[in-house]
Formats: sequence, structure tokens, C-alpha cells
Amino acid sequence: AGTAERCNTMTASWGGLGVLWGKNVATCYVRPQRYTREFLERENYFTLSFFGPEYRGELSLCGSKSGRDVDKVKECNFTVKQAQCGAPYFDQARLVLVCRKLYWQDMDPDHFLDPEIDSRFYAQKDYHRVYVGEIVEAYKRG
Repeated sequence: AGTAERCNTMTASWGGLGVLWGKNVATCYVRPQRYTREFLERENYFTLSFFGPEYRGELSLCGSKSGRDVDKVKECNFTVKQAQCGAPYFDQARLVLVCRKLYWQDMDPDHFLDPEIDSRFYAQKDYHRVYVGEIVEAYKRG
């Protein structure tokens, strides 16, 4: 998320793809303390980059270090490209989905029907913000 000049990346495993409101969408979940969330809040577009197994080490770094402390793009030797809308993505990704934000909502613990969810995943009460983005571009690496 961000711009080609100033962006941040994070590793995420919670998300989904589908159709909502007659649009192809991607859904992602971001905790409040994640640096990437600041970029998601500022911009109207974000990208989802999917990498092959050869990038396991880089993805591990992106999931364990904060962009507040480390230039993750530089550390991973990623090349930032710019989608038509201006959103940043990584040239090394096998697949990139460019998304226009349509909706966000903070998870509400009062709505968990299984009480184990709150105790197991939210001991710190740092509930995810859900972002729904319309997929407006896709890039596939040959």
C-alpha cells in the first residue's frame, strides 16, 4: 500500500476473493498496529502480491519486521512498479491484484458467535480492520 515513491508491505494470510455488489473483490484483514494500515487508510488503491516459494525468506522478513524500523522493500531487493492507478506493486510477484477500496469495517467482538475466536486470536483486543477492494487490474508474470 502507498505510492511507488513511499510504500510499505506486509505478509498476510487472512483474506479472500469473490464477488460482492456485482464486482470482483478481494478482502483483507489488517490489525491496527500494522504500519501498512496507515498507507491503506491514506490511499484509495492497494495491491495484493502473490509470490512463489523461492521468496519464502523475503516473505518471512515482511511478516516479522515493521516498515517503521526497516526498509523491507530494500532488504528484500524488491523492485517497485506502479499500476495505472498509481498503486505500488512488486515486479517479482507471480500475480498482482490491484484493488480500489470499496469498504472497511472494524471487527466487533460482540458479533463473534464462537467465543473461542476472541480468546484465541485477540488476547490483546487488537481487532482487525476488514478492507474490501474491487479488483480493477491484474498482472501475471510469464
